[in-house]
Amino acid sequence: MQVAVIGAGAVGCYYGGLLLRAGHEVTFIGRAPHVDAINAHGLLLDLKGFAGHLPARAATDAGALAAPDLVLVCVKSADTEAAGRALAGHLRPDTSILSLQNGVDNAQRLRAATGHPVIAAVVYVGSEMAGPGHVRHHGGGNLVIGASPASEALAQALRDAGIHTTIAGDIEAVQWTKLITNCAFNALSAVAGIAYGPMLQVEGTRDVIASAVREAADVARACGVAIPPDIEAQIMKIPAAMPNQTSSTAQDLARGKPGEIDFLNGHVVRKGAELGIATPTNQALQVMVKLAERGRQLSPGRNPATS
Repeated sequence: MQVAVIGAGAVGCYYGGLLLRAGHEVTFIGRAPHVDAINAHGLLLDLKGFAGHLPARAATDAGALAAPDLVLVCVKSADTEAAGRALAGHLRPDTSILSLQNGVDNAQRLRAATGHPVIAAVVYVGSEMAGPGHVRHHGGGNLVIGASPASEALAQALRDAGIHTTIAGDIEAVQWTKLITNCAFNALSAVAGIAYGPMLQVEGTRDVIASAVREAADVARACGVAIPPDIEAQIMKIPAAMPNQTSSTAQDLARGKPGEIDFLNGHVVRKGAELGIATPTNQALQVMVKLAERGRQLSPGRNPATS
């Protein structure tokens, strides 16, 4: 396949790298440091049991794309519309677009911006950009994609590339379940600069997480989404399973990058306001991260999570 990866970060480079290794032609669209490194040396794919440079094309602008067979959209949620507009005019009627993004509404926003069908997906991977053009895999890698006429063939192609992929009949429920998990941990991990394991050792943390989860689950159910009744118990098991994991929001904050808190806890707050459901814990968590981001802007070079 001809594959375009929009957003050459940790998620895009990991999945794009596996497709590249499987023999597909992959073009990465991203920021100049990664683009320059990929064009000069190839993508450095760093997996358990494999590390090597894979020849690939990269560009800073989607205008360089020929019409691809598959597009993986991996940009931050705030950049969804811009990515969609950049793709317009570079798609064939049979091009498949996968939204590999956090949040629950990116597929709809991409569809509106491109005028093209978009398949929602939920990503479960631990990866990081360890340097320009260098993606390092820490664990996981499963994808869950929504059902569509193209999904079965697409899932098989992804599986053939070593990407464990399943098709969900109710992708919205899967998306909301992950969103609720993000609402539980992302902000706390970011503001404290702490991993999930030690987080729960602080008195009161479980109560805050439980409150955020209950609020988000109430909003989801009011939206007509089927949320598992035991979601709070499921989420409380995550720190034991991933004790050294820090949230993506924590990683963004530490690097001075714009985060996605407005599309995580912030989404719950906005939908709650529309539906008349109080979400004070999620609002507090959202504001905490926004304050930390503002603190970094006012004091460049200072990490508000550790200072």
